[in-house]
Parts: sequence; C-alpha cells; structure tokens
Amino acid sequence: MSKTHIITLSCEDRPGIVAGLTTELFEAGANIAESAQFWDRDTGRFFLRIAAEFQTKTARDSLERQLAPLVARFGMHLKIADAARRPKIIAMVSSFDHALLHLLYQIRTGWLNAEVVAIVSNHEASRPTAERNDIPFYHWPVTQETKAEQEDKLITLVRESDCDLVVLARYMQILSDNLSTRLSGKVINIHHSFLPSFKGAKPYHQAHKRGVKLIGATAHYVTADLDEGPIIEQETERVSHALSPDDLVATGRDIESRVLARAVKLHLEGRVMLNGARTVVFG
Repeated sequence: MSKTHIITLSCEDRPGIVAGLTTELFEAGANIAESAQFWDRDTGRFFLRIAAEFQTKTARDSLERQLAPLVARFGMHLKIADAARRPKIIAMVSSFDHALLHLLYQIRTGWLNAEVVAIVSNHEASRPTAERNDIPFYHWPVTQETKAEQEDKLITLVRESDCDLVVLARYMQILSDNLSTRLSGKVINIHHSFLPSFKGAKPYHQAHKRGVKLIGATAHYVTADLDEGPIIEQETERVSHALSPDDLVATGRDIESRVLARAVKLHLEGRVMLNGARTVVFG
C-alpha cells in the first residue's frame, strides 16, 4: 500500500531549494502527487507544499533524518505530516451551534478528515449534540474569577488528547494573551468580519439599522490582538434593504459555517502557512 506524507517548508529564497528537496524525495522512492510553491518578493521568503507518495511504508522520523542536511543547508522550517492520520480537534462553542453542527456534518460525510475529541462550552446547550455524536463534553462556565482556571484546563485537555487544532465555533469568550500565545497557530476563530464597525451584541441587527449592502465572515488564527490574527478564509454576500434583521442573521450563520469549515480543512491538510501577519494558502 502507498503512503503519503505532506511536506511543508518555508525559508529564505535561494536557488536549489526545489531541486534539492525533489532529489531527496526521488532517492527515497517517492512520487510527487501534488506540489505548490510561492515566493514572497516583499519578504524574500519561499514557501512550498508537497504531497509525496511512497510505494513502501516510510516512517516520518526516517524521512526527517534523510532531509536533515537539506534543512540545515537552507535554514528551512520544515514539517512532515502523515496524510492518513486523522487530525484531532477540540471544538469550543457557546450558545449558537450552527458552525459546530456544520463541522460535525462535514466530518460525517467525509469531506473533512478529522476527529472531534472534545466539545468545550461555557453553556450546556451543546451537551445533547455531544452525546448524540459520542463526543466528550466539558461544561466550563467562565467568569472573571474562573477564567485562568478554565484556560489551564483547556491547555491540559489539548495536551492529554494530543489535539492538533482548537476551533472556536462561535465561542463567545475572549482568550487571554497568555493562552493565545501558548496555542499560537493552533486556534482558529470565525468572525463576522465585514461588519467591523458594529461592536458588541447583535451585530447583524446593528448592520440592518445602518442599511449595509454586504455582509460576510472571516476565519483567522487567534492572536493576542483581538480578531486581528492572520486571515485564512473569507466570504461575502450581497444583501438588500428588503431583508429583515433575522434574514441577515440567517445569511450570516450560513456564511460563518461555510468559511470556518473551509478554513479548518485548509489548515488540517497543511495548506496554510504563516507569513508574518499574513498567511500563504495553497488551494
């Protein structure tokens, strides 16, 4: 049986990077099934993603050892992932569960290759969903007094479950700077990004009062800067004066669910690479 590894790397752009890597993969008996690359001329950084298919079972650690001289030569930041492994997700949600339900549906249909190992919420509303899907549920209410304790529990859960990604599926709590830093690059949030001037509760109702013509959503990595992390995926939809606030809410729910699911899929397939405050996304 063939075995596929996803190889991603970034480094300062220099001649010979692609030639060196592909030569090593050829020597290891790999066939390149997919390849995408990008040179950021502004920063001089080079980004590459390769899906390498091996006809014999090849362990990741042995491949890492073979590529170590190349990594040292070019100063590469290189990652190798087994494409057959199902990544593990912790989903965090508050009262609105549309994004969570969409994620679970896409996993059930096979479009999203992942396993939700836990659902964490500051409300009880999603407990029945967790029970129906045989997923451990953790009800951790958040107050100013319990926030630090709750975040310590989350860090422990991430470590003990060997979690690859934390997904904020409309989790309406702000993560602390400390937690955001400790889980840097491992937390994705969904935000009603095309309503940036409407802060606080009921942003779609505020948008209706202002007569907006475009609404949308952004999925981004969580950083200490609230809702300003590197962007992974976005979508917009035109709306009109004829729509009620509830219509806008419904439209927003659909967009948020789709955008978050696509962002999670891109991340888990190793198609997103951080480039400072931006991302390189290989479709």
